[in-house]
Formats: sequence, C-alpha cells, structure tokens
Amino acid sequence: MKKVIVITGASSGMGKSAAQILHQQGHTIYGAARRVEKMQDLAEEGINVISMDLTQEGSMVDAVYSILDREGKIDVLINNAGYGSYGAIEDVPMEEARRQFEVNLFGMARLTQLVLPAMRKNKYGRIVNISSMGGKIYTPLGGWYHATKHALEGWSDCLRLEVKEFGIDVVVVEPGGIKTPWGGIAIDHLEKTSGNGPYKKLAHKVIEGMKETYAGNRLTDVDILGSTIAKAATEDNPKTRYVKGFMAKPAIASRKWLGDRFFDKMVIKQLG
Repeated sequence: MKKVIVITGASSGMGKSAAQILHQQGHTIYGAARRVEKMQDLAEEGINVISMDLTQEGSMVDAVYSILDREGKIDVLINNAGYGSYGAIEDVPMEEARRQFEVNLFGMARLTQLVLPAMRKNKYGRIVNISSMGGKIYTPLGGWYHATKHALEGWSDCLRLEVKEFGIDVVVVEPGGIKTPWGGIAIDHLEKTSGNGPYKKLAHKVIEGMKETYAGNRLTDVDILGSTIAKAATEDNPKTRYVKGFMAKPAIASRKWLGDRFFDKMVIKQLG
C-alpha cells in the first residue's frame, strides 16, 4: 500500500538513500533537511523536499502542517537526522552538549509529537528512529553522543508501549559503521575540542583509529542501510529493532554478555 513518508536528514547518507529507495517503491516521500539545496537531486527524481530545522519549533510546525494540508495524513515518520559531537566530557562546552541533545533527541521528539495526532486519528502510523550501535555500547570521547543514543533507545521503548493501542508502531534501527560523512564530522569535533588539551593523547589515538576505519573498505555501503530503513518503515510486521552495518552485531553482543570491565578492556585494547 502506498504510504506518505517523512524522512529527516534526507540531504545525505542513509536518509537520502532511504528516500530514494522508498520513492522507487512507489511511496510519497517528503525529504526534510536544513539545506534544501543539497536535496536538488531528490527533487529532480520526483521526491518532495522540504526545509526543516530540528532546533527550530516554527520550522517543524510549518513543515508538518504543510504536509498534512497537502496529503491529509502522514503514515510514517523516519527520524534520521543527527550528528556525532565527540570530545572529552570535561572539554565539551555545555552549549554544544545541549545542542547534541537538541538535534539527536529533543528535536526528533518534538517532531514525533507533531505527527502523532494525525496518526492517532487515522488509527495507523509508524515511527522509525535511527539510533546507532552507539545506543547500546560506549567508547571514550563520545560521551555526549552515546548519551543521546542511549536516551533515544529508552525513549523509543516507552513510546512503543504508549501508542500501540492507536495502531501506531515504533521501530529502532541501530546502524554500525557506515560510509557516510558522519565520521568526518565526529573527527572534526574531536580534534577541535580535545586535540590539544589534557586528553590529547587519547584523542589522537581515537582520531587515528577513526581515520583508518573510514579510509578502509570495511564500512557498510550506505544503500544497505537505506534498504534496512525502508524495510523497517514498510514491513507489515516489523521487528522492534534492526541491527545492520559494520561491527554492529558483534559490538552489541559483546557489550550485552561480557560485562563492563571486560568491555572496557576490549575498547582500550583496540585503541592500541
């Protein structure tokens, strides 16, 4: 059945890929992002593009009402927008820590609030939240990023229970290492924040490790995650979680079964 689907963070990476795949499947897609100019290729393919800033209430309200006025419904919301702000917890300014939560959690939470009334009215809907294997594990110098994703996991579980009676489902996607601009952004934040302070030794180890990973060929192709997101958005009986991408399954399993101290040692050992 053809669905009206809204995807945030559609200007690049997994969001753009999912938008294209779902459009090819015949769904009505609204790709949302701050920079509309980076979605011109989507517009040329026949995908609706819309400006949206998750840190601005008015921007989200205008976007949602505009789509509802045009389509009469929103069947699926894919909360994909987010970024990784890396740096030692002591070093990261609280303003940046709050912005990390604003984009990765509070913005998508507010957007979800805005689409739920129409979904409840239609007695159908699906919220797909893009978390990360980082929502189940932890690494040094990623404290604020991991905090947002751990929070997203628990928030999604609570929401799933609350909206079930209205025919609405909540699904979490937990990507591993993917070929996207995410790594470069995280590296830039880390270098700027902790590259020259008391944590610089650890910071440079993490930076070199991330550069090596993103320069290699082990990362999962973005279209594989795009297909996984599309599946999570449209399957008749979706799982509560989809785990996909480089190192996601082994990392999450290790964290779950081996205990904190062992996982600590494993992470530190990988840094060399």
